Amino acid sequence: MSSQVSRVEAWDLLTDWVQSPSLRRHCLAVEAAMVGYARKLGADEEAWAVAGLLHDADYERHPDMDDTESGHPRTIIRHLRERDADPEIVDAIAGHATFLGVPRESDMAKTLFAVDELSGFIVACAYVRPEGIHGMAPKSVKKKLKTVAFAAAVNRDEVRQGAEELGVDFDEHLAFVIAALEERADELELHGKAAETGAGAGAPEPDPA
Repeated sequence: MSSQVSRVEAWDLLTDWVQSPSLRRHCLAVEAAMVGYARKLGADEEAWAVAGLLHDADYERHPDMDDTESGHPRTIIRHLRERDADPEIVDAIAGHATFLGVPRESDMAKTLFAVDELSGFIVACAYVRPEGIHGMAPKSVKKKLKTVAFAAAVNRDEVRQGAEELGVDFDEHLAFVIAALEERADELELHGKAAETGAGAGAPEPDPA
């Protein structure tokens, strides 16, 4: 019988392995999206949270994805297996790394793949808007996706592929993830520059083109 790594244990592990504030925020953003979808699907929210938090937990220490022994995400996968963690969480983390060739069969695995790159992209969009994530619309995210130079590290093909594998309308998927991240805007620092200056108390700025 596999044990369930708790959310508290996952956070402790993440903060031990990851010192980068931006990488921690990315993992928290993915967790937020995962929990949102788990709630929608009636799945185990804590298990999905753990998968989101830990999917990149080894990236700071082991960024070499070509290292077949200890490269990302092989180290976190091995660590979770040694802790007898839920195999569904392990498989989902393995599945989000396309180069491993692990099929994404569970809803958890499909969702993690679908929200990983997208969460990072939405956070990037929020950081350049005066109102942050507030008032962000799917159309503005799609416009930014067409701008190749913006958040260039985000794989646009995987963003689209993730929604397709999940079987959801792309615009609905964008809106859902935006809403999930907005719920944790404090933690993710997504309130925008207007909040920092105390400005923008009125109507939100339009989405950038």
